[in-house]
Amino acid sequence: MDGEIETDARLPVPVTAFGPLHLLARRVHRLSHTGHCHEALAAADAYLAIANAVGDDRTVPFLVQGQMYANLHMGRLSEAVGHGERLLRLHRAAGSALGEAKTLCDLAQLEVLRGRYFLGMRYLARAAVLLDLPFTDHERRVSALCSFAEAATAAEMYETAASTYEQLSIVHGGFGLVHAATLLHWGLRLSHVGRHDEAATRLRRCAEIIRRHVEQRPDDVVATAMLALALAKLGDVVPAEKLAREAVMPLREAENYRYARMAHLALGVSLRSQGALAAARTEFVAARELCAFGTRPDEQPIIQFEMALTALATDDSQAGRDMFEAVEGQTRELWRLRQQRLAMLRQARQREESEAARARAEREVLRDPLTGLDNRRRFDLLMERIDAGLTTRPLVLLIVDVDHFKAINDAYSHATGDRALREVARILRAHCRADDVPVRYAGDEFTVFLQGDLTVGREVAERIRAAVARTDILPGVRLTVSVGLAALGEGMSGETLFREADDRLYAAKWSGRNKIAA
Repeated sequence: MDGEIETDARLPVPVTAFGPLHLLARRVHRLSHTGHCHEALAAADAYLAIANAVGDDRTVPFLVQGQMYANLHMGRLSEAVGHGERLLRLHRAAGSALGEAKTLCDLAQLEVLRGRYFLGMRYLARAAVLLDLPFTDHERRVSALCSFAEAATAAEMYETAASTYEQLSIVHGGFGLVHAATLLHWGLRLSHVGRHDEAATRLRRCAEIIRRHVEQRPDDVVATAMLALALAKLGDVVPAEKLAREAVMPLREAENYRYARMAHLALGVSLRSQGALAAARTEFVAARELCAFGTRPDEQPIIQFEMALTALATDDSQAGRDMFEAVEGQTRELWRLRQQRLAMLRQARQREESEAARARAEREVLRDPLTGLDNRRRFDLLMERIDAGLTTRPLVLLIVDVDHFKAINDAYSHATGDRALREVARILRAHCRADDVPVRYAGDEFTVFLQGDLTVGREVAERIRAAVARTDILPGVRLTVSVGLAALGEGMSGETLFREADDRLYAAKWSGRNKIAA
């Protein structure tokens, strides 16, 4: 889980971007990523009940995310998708674009693993458009980009994954090995479809990255296995065999089967190049047997192709050639399907970018240029929804009017009046949730379409009134607002709702201003 805890000796508790129960969510993620998935799911259920009971809305998404990852690691993809879709709704309701982008990437990976590539590419394209937005939360953006690269890797879109990991390595560091692993698989697949020069370029780059890592961490058997396989495919078979033999047993004993498969592959390629075909086949069989412990989508085709090459070297009869040609044809077909996915992603991204541009244009039409809030056109559209019965209840309409605004303009200039309006707009935004809609209705009058009942409406209205009263636009100038509010009743029209809130506004003004009336 992304995010760090900031500590300060002056504070009684750590300050974190997450909710007060975030350590419970961290435990769920830790259990999930260390193979204790059933325990993670049980803990998540218990902690969600606690978080909901105490109103810790910020921790809930991270607990749901933990449920999604636990189901993914258990291979329960449909259940993981269900949690991912719930998580997506939570992030959208909270207005978290980074949370939405990361979840879209995770859903893309899940759909790819389920073979639903079209939907997976749509999710990934939507995430890519969101990730192009400017963000100040660097760590969470890095986390989202990691999920983007992982989804691209699951779809065997090496170009997309490699460029993302390279970007992450430049701005963050620590992504060298995953970048190298992507280049390694890319190089292997290129060599299998006959594009040997391109394969060698990726494999050399992979070896270069890993050598720098091994210089600092000579005891890292994971990096050793990767380097052995890259060198073996580049033809440097003697050092490749030595490195692979050093790494294979420690990796198997540590139950790190993914990289143990790489070590067996490296040994097989090295031994085959030296003419030891029976021994090479034994290593490939060992790699294939380890696939029972979970693989990337591209690992089994890689192992199968290397076994076919060895079989052909062992038996160059017509039957042997026919068998190899069948495997080679299947490999080229898988490569063609991979290229189709790249095209699908490009097309989906173009559609998402066009949709995002259209949505931005629509937002500009509905935006007040002075305050950045929605404008009267947006107000009218919301009133039409009320009249059409399309508005979710409970709903409260707040009308906020700046007291004595004309006197401020006359005494201090229109520029000062504009500053005052922008400050009121800022306060409205600060007290609105993702589903609430603040609007500059006209001149110095604002409205807020607030999701909640009258009790919630009074609380929000009082916070807005108090915040404005504390603001300091000009020394010696006290800026205040009066607020009227009314709840949307069954069958009530937009005009009736507005009239009732407006009547309350006038009551607040007649009772002395700087007040609320409901």
